[in-house]
Amino acid sequence: MEPVTHFLTGACLGRAGFNRLTGLATITMTLAAEAPDIDMLWMFDGPVTNFQHHRGITHTFIGAPFMAALVVGVVWLVHRAVSRGRKESGAGTPVRWGVLYGLALLATLSHILLDYTNSYGVRPFFPFRANWYAWDIVFVVEPILLVVLFLGLVLPSLLGLVAAEVSQRGTRFRGRGPAIFALVAMVAYWVVCDSQHRIALRILN
Repeated sequence: MEPVTHFLTGACLGRAGFNRLTGLATITMTLAAEAPDIDMLWMFDGPVTNFQHHRGITHTFIGAPFMAALVVGVVWLVHRAVSRGRKESGAGTPVRWGVLYGLALLATLSHILLDYTNSYGVRPFFPFRANWYAWDIVFVVEPILLVVLFLGLVLPSLLGLVAAEVSQRGTRFRGRGPAIFALVAMVAYWVVCDSQHRIALRILN
């Protein structure tokens, strides 16, 4: 999938309740969900090299833990730099770095899953097995998924604004429900696409 879908998926995962487990969960999962596409840097070494490494080791079960560690490391460095000299206020969810790494790994694996759903596919067992696997049910850019995931993130803010206008007070919508709904809707969309894909294959055969 293209980067925006990965970013939105990671953000929805964080807002779906994982942000209650540790601080910095949403930003970490958002970044980790797109981290495997760091292999795009190979394009600076030429199109052939880029083609060889596209959806390579960073998109594998072996590479995923390292991608998650990279993201958590970057978040830790930024958090340390920003927090330096500040006193702990005690407000907000405390950061649990072990839990945060687990969430980053989950988000990284979501990237592999999403890329598996399109026709290009992934090589999740590389370098032990170079076989490509593709579900081939959605296009690389799916407008419906983009809209659903985007609404899952912005709807709580819109509801908060409406509630503030009606009640004249800042009612806070944390966004867990809409985020979960967006993720469930994405899976439901996959099921529908898979069904249509199977019907098309039966017709062709």
